[in-house]
Amino acid sequence: MSLNRYRLRHKARAGHRGAKIADQLLRRPDKLIGLILLGNNLVNILAASLTTIISMRIAGDSGIAAGALILTVVLLIFAEVTPKTIAALHPESIAFPSSYVYYPLLKILGPVVWLLNSVTHMLLYMLGLSARSSSSDALSREELRTVVAEAGSLIPRKHQRMLLSILDLENITVDDVMVPRSDIQGIDLNDEWDEVLRQIQTSQHTRLPLYRDSLDNILGIIHLRKVISDLAHQRLTPEALENAARDPYFVPEGTPLNTQLLNFQRQSRRFGVVVDEYGDIQGLVTLADILEEIVGEFTSAPGAINPDVHAEPDGSFVVAGSANLRDLNRSMSWDLPTDGPKTLNGLVVEALGDIPEPGIQLGIREFDLTVLQTAENAVKTVRIQLRKAS
Repeated sequence: MSLNRYRLRHKARAGHRGAKIADQLLRRPDKLIGLILLGNNLVNILAASLTTIISMRIAGDSGIAAGALILTVVLLIFAEVTPKTIAALHPESIAFPSSYVYYPLLKILGPVVWLLNSVTHMLLYMLGLSARSSSSDALSREELRTVVAEAGSLIPRKHQRMLLSILDLENITVDDVMVPRSDIQGIDLNDEWDEVLRQIQTSQHTRLPLYRDSLDNILGIIHLRKVISDLAHQRLTPEALENAARDPYFVPEGTPLNTQLLNFQRQSRRFGVVVDEYGDIQGLVTLADILEEIVGEFTSAPGAINPDVHAEPDGSFVVAGSANLRDLNRSMSWDLPTDGPKTLNGLVVEALGDIPEPGIQLGIREFDLTVLQTAENAVKTVRIQLRKAS
C-alpha cells in the first residue's frame, strides 16, 4: 500500500515482472487486503493458541497471563512494527518479491477471500457505505502542481516552470496576452501608396492587419512573405496586396489560452483578432504570445528583455504605462497584481480612482510607483522603485 502508484505503473509498462504482478494485485485492493488479513489473523490466532497451551503446561493457569504479555511484545516488535516500518521505507524491495507469493495464494484462496469480502460488503451496504467508492488515483490540477514543484532535481527548474505554466493556461485568457488595440500596427489601404510601401519595407512583423480607414473595417491579415517578391520587382499594387490577404480569424475576448492554443491548431492559424461581444476589435493575439506564456520570452538579448522597461542609475525603473503586467512580472521577476487591469496604466488608474497628475506617488505591494507623465487620459510613464526590506 506504500508503493508509489505512478512509479509502479511506469515500471510495469517498462516490463518489470514484479511490478506487473503488484499492479494487478492493487487493482483489487479489497481482495489483496482480505488475503493478507486472512493469513495475518490465522497466524496470530494460531500463535495465541499455541502460547496458551505451552504456558499452561509450563506454569499452569497462572502462566496464561505471562504468555499473553510475552506474545504481545513479540508480535508487536517482530510481526508488526519492525517489518511494516521496513516495508514503508523500502516498499518496492518488499512488495515486488511478495507479489510472487500473494498472487498464487490469491488464486488458491480466492473462494474464501470472496466469501469474506461478500460478507463485509453486505455489512457495509447495511451501514450505507460502499467499498467501491474509494477516491481515484487521478491527481487534481493543484495536486499535480505540487508534484511538479516538489520534484526537485528530478526535473530541471526551467522545465518545472514550463510545466507549471502549462497548468496555468486555463486561468489565463487572450485578454491577458493580446496586443491592445492602441498598439496594433496595420496597413491602411487608404494611405498614400508610398507610405504603404515604406511601412511594408520597414515592418518588424511578418503579419499585419489590412484595413481601410479604421481597424473596425478590417479586410484581412497579410503575410509579408507573400508580397516580398512583387515588392522587390516593383509589381506590388493595392489590388495585389488585398488579394494576398487572408480572411481575418476572430477570437472572442475571455477565451482561455489552453482553448485558444487548440483553436489555433485546428484552424491552422497563428494570428487572431480579439473582439468583444459587440464585435468591436480589442486587440491581437498570436501563437507566439501563447507559447511565450509557457517557455518565456524568445529573445535572449539583454537589452530586449522588455522594451517597455528602462533601468535608472539609482536602481529604479522607468516603465511605459502601456506595459502589460504579466510581461513585466515574467521579464522582471516582479509580483504586480494581475487579477484586475492588464496594463500598468490600468493598475495605477484603478488604485487612484482617477487619472493622476504627474508626481503622484502610491505604493502597491513591495513597489513604490511615481507617475512621471500623463497624456490623452492615460498614464504614459511610471517610475517603479522596489521597496527595501526593513
